[in-house]
Amino acid sequence: MTTTQPEPAGVVPTAPQASAAGRPTRTPIGSASRILLVAAGLFVLLSLIATVTDSPDLTSSGTFGASLRLAVPIGLAGLGGLWAERAGVVNIGLEGMMILGTWFGAWAGWKYGVWWGVPAAVLGGAAGGLVHAIATVTFGVDHIVSGVAINILGGGVTRYLGSLVFTADTGGSASLSPGVRGRIGTFTMPFLSGGDLFGWQTPDILGRIERWDWVVLSDVAGLGRGLTRDVSYLTLIAIALVPITWYLLWRTAFGLRLRSVGENPTAADSLGVPVYRFKYIAVVVSGALAGLGGAVLSIEAARVYREGQVAGRGFIGLAALIFGNWRPGGLAAGSAFFGFTDALQLRDPGSVHALLLFVAVAAGLLALVAARRGVLLRSGIIFVVGMLFLVWFLVQDSVPAQFVAITPYVATLLVLGVFSQRLRPPAADGVRWRKGEHT
Repeated sequence: MTTTQPEPAGVVPTAPQASAAGRPTRTPIGSASRILLVAAGLFVLLSLIATVTDSPDLTSSGTFGASLRLAVPIGLAGLGGLWAERAGVVNIGLEGMMILGTWFGAWAGWKYGVWWGVPAAVLGGAAGGLVHAIATVTFGVDHIVSGVAINILGGGVTRYLGSLVFTADTGGSASLSPGVRGRIGTFTMPFLSGGDLFGWQTPDILGRIERWDWVVLSDVAGLGRGLTRDVSYLTLIAIALVPITWYLLWRTAFGLRLRSVGENPTAADSLGVPVYRFKYIAVVVSGALAGLGGAVLSIEAARVYREGQVAGRGFIGLAALIFGNWRPGGLAAGSAFFGFTDALQLRDPGSVHALLLFVAVAAGLLALVAARRGVLLRSGIIFVVGMLFLVWFLVQDSVPAQFVAITPYVATLLVLGVFSQRLRPPAADGVRWRKGEHT
């Protein structure tokens, strides 16, 4: 015998959803299965392209490991944006909050040790989020204006603090900190990737399969090995935050109330939800996550604070957020894609050229699917885009590094243009709200 869980207080229960034609909407399980099937098909296509173009780095464990490391700060910034925008606050100040995280993380790591740098970076980013919340929630400042101000403030504050704290006597300068003390440890999965088990070096099974150089199978092994070998503990924490965020926002009463604030704050307020409090919580958490992303850059990757090291990753995180349709899973996929293109450029720029053929073939298949569904205009646009990539692949032997740098923004624009009807930001995202004004 099963019992139904009561709805949380202050929330109106909803009826089972149905389409306009009376058919039930897709179940989450079915959607997840389709997503996994599409992901598997794209990976098989990538494996075939790597074989045809003789680009082994396209699916090597080294590339996937580098992709993970490069995707983590982007994903944390995007995850911060998800918290803020689900509560109805646009946060383009993620860049400035990440900058604050890099400085405070490096400062605490230099003074007290690397692991003290992590909470310091989180607090630094949270402070930036608090300033953004005060401006937008309490004083009603335009969200974009406040975000731009936070970005400028982040760079200015860290420059000033650097000139006070990091001097020639400490081995640093206004734009460069001394080195962080200690290192963030790494984890390698025993047996799968050759990790230690009580001092015993276990076999590297996935590495052995990868070296067989079999189509698809060795590439799958390369993916698994890249994601399970020499993975930083800070990266593991960042990965864990994705399902934690999904659970908190979509499976708890707290998350339901927070998302209701981003969808219809007036209705939420009428049901007793403290709208201001939830907006504050969301924006401060947003800044904290961005600050953690800054910690990955300063105390793990570079092990110093260096002015300009964030390099637009806060904005790329926002692009990943839109790419992922304001969902944790889609956000993670978008971050992984952007990290993958960066990793290819760093390891083997020639492999980026092979990626053009992958995009062309994938676009052709997507155009066929759209045509079968009767969406001819969308199908035609996707097909034309695919043909342009195919021509590019045929007439050029390389891809400029500048194009790789703008890939996140190009991909986001394509998603907005082609799948705009499927994108659904929170209804009250960026809307100025005052209690009692919309009764």
